[in-house]
Amino acid sequence: ARLLPLSQPVGGAAIPLVDSRGVILAYAGWDQERPGSALVREAGPALIGGALLAAGVLAFLLRRLRRASSALQTSQAEAQYLAFHDTLTGLPNRALFEDRLRRALLTASHETAKVALLYLDLDRFKHVNDTLGHPAGDELVRQTAARLQQAIREVDTVARLGGDEFAMILIDVNDIRGAEDVSEGLLQKLQEPFKLADDQVFVSASIGIALSTGPDADADDLLRKADIALYEAKKNGRGRYQVFAGDMDDLLLRKRQVESELRHALNGGTGIKLAYQPIFAADGSTILGAEALIRWGHEVHGGLPPAQFIAIAEERGIIGQLGKWVLQEACRFAVGTELPWVAVNVSPLQLRDAGFTEQLAAVLAETGLAPGRLQLEITESVLLDNNDTTRTALAALRRSGIAIVLDDFGTGYSSLNYLRRHAIDKLKIDRSFVNLLGRDESSAAIVRALVDLADALDVGVTAEGVETEEQKALLVAMGCREFQGHLLSLPLEPAQLLRLAGLLPGKDSTPAAVSA
Repeated sequence: ARLLPLSQPVGGAAIPLVDSRGVILAYAGWDQERPGSALVREAGPALIGGALLAAGVLAFLLRRLRRASSALQTSQAEAQYLAFHDTLTGLPNRALFEDRLRRALLTASHETAKVALLYLDLDRFKHVNDTLGHPAGDELVRQTAARLQQAIREVDTVARLGGDEFAMILIDVNDIRGAEDVSEGLLQKLQEPFKLADDQVFVSASIGIALSTGPDADADDLLRKADIALYEAKKNGRGRYQVFAGDMDDLLLRKRQVESELRHALNGGTGIKLAYQPIFAADGSTILGAEALIRWGHEVHGGLPPAQFIAIAEERGIIGQLGKWVLQEACRFAVGTELPWVAVNVSPLQLRDAGFTEQLAAVLAETGLAPGRLQLEITESVLLDNNDTTRTALAALRRSGIAIVLDDFGTGYSSLNYLRRHAIDKLKIDRSFVNLLGRDESSAAIVRALVDLADALDVGVTAEGVETEEQKALLVAMGCREFQGHLLSLPLEPAQLLRLAGLLPGKDSTPAAVSA
């Protein structure tokens, strides 16, 4: 502390000194300590650096936050895109397609224009996958999608529903002719060759068409009708379009009814049974074996043609159950007789089932029939399918001792390559060639060539549909040794067959036949 005169400015800390009259005589002053200022002077650079660092960190975090937000928005957009688009083609998927269809129908309900729905399916797409590989199949799908997009308007929608199935929504369609014109253009576009894996591939497509009928049009109903029309297009030859007609609904209802009744018959009902048509040696009296033929005496419709209800069984997914029933019945019958063998027709769908060989082995074990007494009749479509599962099944069946017979030979895609690749034991000449023997020289030449082919392949040969003595004599002269047909015997009841073969006593040596 120190005494400061009045003339010296007061700075820092000071207090005045006054006399008794209140007159300031001087100031007592001292130097004031300022710890805060000192602290600020000492810590100032560090504080400034910290503030700059905090600002930098904040700027960095904000930048990261913006980037994360942008990435999240992009990810959400990609997720939303993937949720509604097909990853292979980039087309709308089923979810987006169904949403657009409902919106289109809602808009059309307030206007005079209609909505047309087209279902498109590539024909024999599986054959491309099997022969060229799945990458080629994917490329075919991509190229097909591109062609479909080019063939429709921007306001319309083309979607991939899965596999080789596509759907198109055509809006503002005045009548069915407009949808047919688009379908014709699509078919022509797809007829142009595709370039796949350095190969030029030609494919066709089938299209089902359904047109909205009014303000109350329902999306699910339109989808169902287009699907039915597509099935009809494939059934009627493929490579074409089919417009849904009202009687197709009636046909579908009848099929469903037949399916239900067939299931009931297989699950302990009545009406289904087997008839057996014997196969004779050249002498016309020695029975070499018999073919099991399924029959269904329907309670309402009478005897339904086997081809009709077998096709429904294949379509509705019960051919495996039906085929197993036939195998069990035929094997049970054969094991109790002295017939050399019994033949059973097998659907291509059964052979595509990976568990078919095990199922058949179980049937043989259950019934006690030796594998060598069973023959399985297949069609040429089985060989054309060239399916790995089918190939493996046929090879395993032959190794077990079961004979493989190629039925209706000459009517399908006959190929020596398929015969070589899938070893078989017998060919059956189709009745359409046998019926013309003696009347058509070209048919005689074909039958002779088929018999020679069987001889060259060292396999047996059976002539189907033998109805006259002249046909039989010509076949014997050509070298055929097995015969089946109405000349020798119609399909018979089990007891009738055994009586005919002399294995069952009875008065009637020429029993009545079961309707063929």
